[in-house]
Amino acid sequence: MSTINIKRVKANEIELKDRLVSIQRVAKVTKGGRTFSFSAIVVVGDENGVVGYGLGKAKEVTEAIAKGIDDAKKNLVKVPIINNTIPHEQIGKFSGGFVFLKPAANGTGVIAGGAMRAVLESAGVHNVLAKSKGSSNPHNVVKATISALSQLRDAHTVAHQRGVSLNKVFNG
Repeated sequence: MSTINIKRVKANEIELKDRLVSIQRVAKVTKGGRTFSFSAIVVVGDENGVVGYGLGKAKEVTEAIAKGIDDAKKNLVKVPIINNTIPHEQIGKFSGGFVFLKPAANGTGVIAGGAMRAVLESAGVHNVLAKSKGSSNPHNVVKATISALSQLRDAHTVAHQRGVSLNKVFNG
């Protein structure tokens, strides 16, 4: 049972920091020669449980990044963070990209590769073990990581969804 727990967040309510994950130069071959444009993947977050990603395309690098930031602010999700780590193990998938996230003890740090690291640090996760499997394409890795983070549920949410007390969730 895959219940995605997406809690949308308004961008104007919080202070967001942006990170550039990847920038690509794309060439379109026309009769007059090659026309270059740029695409940028940007991750924004408040480092306190809110994260989002966006894709911007433009003729100039700065315009592409600005468009990516605007797009990312429209796709923000809330992530449950307990003791600077995630509440439980989670697998995320998007297209050919698979990611595995596992909570870690204090002092471990963010053990993750490039695109995943940007998403996890923007979300405010300070201790996590992560592994990317399958596609290493930054688009797929970022989307798979956001998918995994949006599926996370904390104990209060689980207790509310099951209609039982918090004590019953932990002790059976």
